[in-house]
Amino acid sequence: MSLETDVLIIGAGAAGLTAALAAHEAGASVTVIEKQSTVGGTAAISGGIIWVPQNHLMKAQGGEDSREDALAYFRSLDHGDIGEETLAAFVDEGHHALEFLEKLGASKLSMLQGYPDYYLDRPGAKPEGGRALDNDLLDFSELGEWADKIFTHGDIPRMMLRETPLGGGSGMIEPEEMGRRISEDLRGWGQALIGRLLKACLDRDIVPMLNCRGQRLTIEDGRITDAKITQDDKDIDISARQGVILATGGFEWNEEFKQTFLRGPLTAPASPPGNQGDGLKMAMAAGASLGNMTSAWWMTALSIPEAQWEGGETRSMPVLIERTMPHTLMVNRSGKRFCNEANNYSALAGAFHSFDPATYDYPNLPAYLIFDSQYRARYPLASIMPGMDLPDWVTQADDLAGLAEKLDVDGEALQSTVAHFNHHAANAEDPEFGRGSRAYDRFYGDRSREGAKATLGPLDQGPYFAVEIKMGALGTNGGAKTDPLAQVLDLEGQPIPGLYGAGNVISSPTGSVYAGAGGTLGPALAFGYIAGQSAARRANI
Repeated sequence: MSLETDVLIIGAGAAGLTAALAAHEAGASVTVIEKQSTVGGTAAISGGIIWVPQNHLMKAQGGEDSREDALAYFRSLDHGDIGEETLAAFVDEGHHALEFLEKLGASKLSMLQGYPDYYLDRPGAKPEGGRALDNDLLDFSELGEWADKIFTHGDIPRMMLRETPLGGGSGMIEPEEMGRRISEDLRGWGQALIGRLLKACLDRDIVPMLNCRGQRLTIEDGRITDAKITQDDKDIDISARQGVILATGGFEWNEEFKQTFLRGPLTAPASPPGNQGDGLKMAMAAGASLGNMTSAWWMTALSIPEAQWEGGETRSMPVLIERTMPHTLMVNRSGKRFCNEANNYSALAGAFHSFDPATYDYPNLPAYLIFDSQYRARYPLASIMPGMDLPDWVTQADDLAGLAEKLDVDGEALQSTVAHFNHHAANAEDPEFGRGSRAYDRFYGDRSREGAKATLGPLDQGPYFAVEIKMGALGTNGGAKTDPLAQVLDLEGQPIPGLYGAGNVISSPTGSVYAGAGGTLGPALAFGYIAGQSAARRANI
């Protein structure tokens, strides 16, 4: 079987659907394939936050931002893995991508008020927020039969992120209003993001082909001409007259690739298991140059035995609030603290990946989140609310010595660590790691408490509890190198005619820097927009 199209997009996540709309609006016929039975991938089950500098919503509310500020911010964080031209393309085109999607009805966003950038000590950072944007609720009945074809797993988000503690809200919705949202199938977070993108595609007769897996690309006369795919065990050849856009996600579930490329352990991906590096394989086979392969969008994670994906894989949950609330700390297997627990989740990976040449090992893996009964009475652990019974995977003991014995960590060291922490936490201080000294540290803490007390509190009321914290990721961020037009580059740094990329399958335009909440989705949408336009206009043919 064979098909023809102008632009073929492999992957129907946020980047792929954005690319489809951009290519269509530029005059091309578009075909989108997706290997899963649903669309959206990681973005669909994410918070859906989009980080974009110079965005129009920020400007409309009087916020100040500029190209110079955004570039200065990234340059101050660069360790040689950011391409100057691709970074500039994101900064210059990201806000245009959002305006483009809004005009098509493919997005409806609002500012996350007061949500700061992650590195507030750097030039160009915005401590008052404005670059992180939240999705308004979407009525899923507008999608018809496609409402059930957007990837979900677990509870459907009926709130906007700005209504939750993660976005600075209370997390409380009046029962009558929540009942209305459920009955009308209103959804927020990544569900709203993907839902609007998909609806805009369907309105333009761009209907994703599901259960279609890209196998390989065909090169004729030096350019990509078509792709070999399989759908329900049937082989299909799709001819792409103007180009193929790879938007397949990362490789965080591919054990061989992780071992080969990543700088350190990634044992608990928070993304769906479908991210196996399919697009990366196709890009490499086509001669693509690779970049940023050692890195990922790192995330501290909690693996819950009873939480599983459809294929039986253990599902890992991002750990955010749990390590930033008062009455908690993290220790390594020696019973010692090793970081500011309230630091941003992606940067924390540096502490977890610390390597000891003497023992030839990672001393901070495994790590444990320790908390006391004060935390237990006031704050949640994953989906376990205060007053609920604790599952078996939470270790507990009447005192710290007993907890250390159960965890097989040094009991004297743990007791000394907690005593030292408590002495300073009582005064809302952390001279060892500076926890609570920055606005970001306090943002996810208990906002009913002033200053550093939002994140600092002694652990001095037993019984005591612990859970293992693993190194996870929202996705990898290395892959095929591109130029500012989203053209995939070969080993000589030249465009591979007919091949483009966007999202986690490419070397991130922001390198390894997770600039703020939504730092994955902002570049994904921007380069999806750029790739769609470039392919439709035959930028490299």
